[in-house]
Amino acid sequence: MSKVNKTNEKPTVEKSSIVVKFVGDSGDGMQLTGTLFAETAALSGNDLATFPDFPAEVRAPQNTIAGVSGFQLQFGHEKIYSVGDMCDALIAMNPASMKAHLKWAKKGALIITDADAFNEKTIEKAGYTSNPLDDGTLEPYNIIKAPITTLTKKALEGVEGMDNKQALRSRNMFVLGMLYFIFDKPLKHTYEFFETKFKNNPVALAANKIVLKSGFDYAETVEAIHQVITVPKAPMVKGKYRNITGNVATAWGLMAAAEKARRHLFLGSYPITPATEILMELTKHKSLGIRTFQAEDEIAGICSAIGASFAGAFACTTTSGPGLSLKSEAMGLAVITELPLVIVNVQRGGPSTGLPTKSEQSDLLQALYGRNGEAPMIVMAASTPVDCFYAAFEISKLSLEHMTPAILLTEGYLGFGSELFKIPKMSELPDINPPYADPKKEYKPYERNPDTLARYWAVPGTPGLRHRIGGLEKTNVDGFVSTDPHNHELMVQIREEKVQRIANIIPDQEVFGDENDDLLVVTWGSTLGVVRKAIEEERAQGVKVAHTHFRYIYPLPKNTEQLLSKYKKILVCELNNGQLVKYLRLNFPHIPYKQKNKVQGQPFTIKELKDEFTKILKEK
Repeated sequence: MSKVNKTNEKPTVEKSSIVVKFVGDSGDGMQLTGTLFAETAALSGNDLATFPDFPAEVRAPQNTIAGVSGFQLQFGHEKIYSVGDMCDALIAMNPASMKAHLKWAKKGALIITDADAFNEKTIEKAGYTSNPLDDGTLEPYNIIKAPITTLTKKALEGVEGMDNKQALRSRNMFVLGMLYFIFDKPLKHTYEFFETKFKNNPVALAANKIVLKSGFDYAETVEAIHQVITVPKAPMVKGKYRNITGNVATAWGLMAAAEKARRHLFLGSYPITPATEILMELTKHKSLGIRTFQAEDEIAGICSAIGASFAGAFACTTTSGPGLSLKSEAMGLAVITELPLVIVNVQRGGPSTGLPTKSEQSDLLQALYGRNGEAPMIVMAASTPVDCFYAAFEISKLSLEHMTPAILLTEGYLGFGSELFKIPKMSELPDINPPYADPKKEYKPYERNPDTLARYWAVPGTPGLRHRIGGLEKTNVDGFVSTDPHNHELMVQIREEKVQRIANIIPDQEVFGDENDDLLVVTWGSTLGVVRKAIEEERAQGVKVAHTHFRYIYPLPKNTEQLLSKYKKILVCELNNGQLVKYLRLNFPHIPYKQKNKVQGQPFTIKELKDEFTKILKEK
């Protein structure tokens, strides 16, 4: 569908979705540019998903492939499951970013680059032997070789107080203006951002507005831009929406749980990529009674949270893989004291410090088994940035109501990524009712609710509820220190059974597809969206492939074995070397599993998944 745009002579073409990738040097502002474009797309009514991808170094070598920073998003008028595979538009600000990411551009894709950034030195540094703008490398694409640096400087001529260095910082806004024209998006939302960000810096405010509008006007005159592309609004239920990252959503879910539990929220944490933004977000909300403590290390972070839980607060700690390792002994303390505690692990590439800014699903076995002794804990995994809110809320409810620590697994891909979030009303969320001790009755620290086996929470300072808990084993009910072997075995069994009984209240595992399908694909965590999209495309072509996605990992839903047993072929897809599949084999060894694993710090692509489905379905 096409029509002539009223504001210019270029025809307007309507598309259902668009994938845009911003790449440049780590100082080119691609993360901000992508975020602002995503915000505008969301405010324009599009559904979306985003994926920032940046180097671990604070300032990687300039104009090298190692220093390339990227941001990809897909926006559309239907439900967006992933950031997409190949991009419709690639913004490559220098030769290195072009070299690293041209392979992700569709044939015929729009490519915008700063021609001023291509000189002999930068071309050689990127690994090219000739200038790709002139040697035919880009012939399959619609290339716009804009002198962005020159045009930005020209636009800012005469702006008082603006020097050359400051002017160069605005180049990304010139590109953003071009994209707003190309994709028929308004400038006003970004103007509003500038007015807030630069309210105390009138020079920067004026400069960014000028450059943004200059990029918009320039795009209108460029012959290589043949058309304006518009993406209709997505159908949405009436409500309040915002674009939200997984880390912010996690913070909000914890805050919502604290309110529903009528407890103050305490977060004891140590900054670590990619989890730090949860701490940062919660720190903004002291007015809501949120208490945050930036500890000197990971161990202090979790120990402070355990202390807060003992004192009656809803306590949390946040980390990533290396930090989860350091918290292991203290997690055992939370298990044996039977205190509610939520540990959020935003997974990244490992082992050790590994790939700090890349996403991976390689901490599952650590979450399940990474503690000394028999130390069972609830383990759940969020699946999308928005689901981080609901998963954080739900695991908080389970931890608080069952008096046991719990681990929420998210991933860098989710924590940094974003999607459109319909903000729920607090009245729509269930109440959280921790099992408080009755001060009118004689209190025994390990007396339990007969249905859940949760012990009762005695808040210190309440008359009549003096008690002692700690890391040494205690007698059942009375809570005296004990090394009696039979008592220890009993307490181990009770703590295990308490967690297993949670399977009685979590939902059964569901399947997208049919029981008689030829292949069942099994996933967990961030792989939900891209796998579901691949399966929807396959089913539309008549391929009999089904999908089940695990949210509850310990304990597993009660019908897991029954569900898996219905399929002759099962493929477990994970961004690790095969951790969920090991866990499933341990629990249900009679069921045959196949694996699709990727450990590259990058998500699956739809194409590689569909190729794997085809291969397995052809096997006898």
